[in-house]
Amino acid sequence: MASKRSEPSAATVSLTALKFLISGGFGVGKTTLVGSVSEVRPLRTEETLSVAGTGVDDIAGVERKTATTVALDYGRITIRDDLVLYLFGTPGQDRFWFMWDELAIGALGAVVLVDTRRLELSFASIDYFEKRGLPFIIAANQFPDSDDFAPGEIGQALDLDPEVPVMTFDARRRESGKQVLITLVRYLIDRTPPSSPPGMAQGASPVSP
Repeated sequence: MASKRSEPSAATVSLTALKFLISGGFGVGKTTLVGSVSEVRPLRTEETLSVAGTGVDDIAGVERKTATTVALDYGRITIRDDLVLYLFGTPGQDRFWFMWDELAIGALGAVVLVDTRRLELSFASIDYFEKRGLPFIIAANQFPDSDDFAPGEIGQALDLDPEVPVMTFDARRRESGKQVLITLVRYLIDRTPPSSPPGMAQGASPVSP
């Protein structure tokens, strides 16, 4: 009588952790995106905007914004038992950019959020990732008074490489945010050498549960 093959226990399953950055300028919706897609209560390091920031933080177009990220936002999404996405939102103001190098360690890719009313705020993020060779996609957050630009027009305005995916989305909506992450994952898969292990994007690190 053939012996029954035992199934691997949960303790023997290797967990693949994928780290993504959510970046962009001040007030483009990074904290909102992480909060809308995270399966756990997101970690936020926000401080209330004060008079001290007057003349430093440009709130044109986001006048209702009352707080800003000063270190990071953190969220998590479990795709399956052995695959988890970790999301790290970067601070938007240049005086907090010293955090970026630490947050970028181990990241596989990034989402650069843009506000089409203030495209110039996204240039620093794009330049940062281009110089470091970290793959990224562009996600234009749709604000109520944003102009309706096609993804191709946004890509041209940002002078992007034609292969960089550009899409529009609503950071407040979970399903819309999930499509942004799916687009990033597919972009990374397309860039992954055929010799890489199945289900493992270049640079991903297996960790024990």
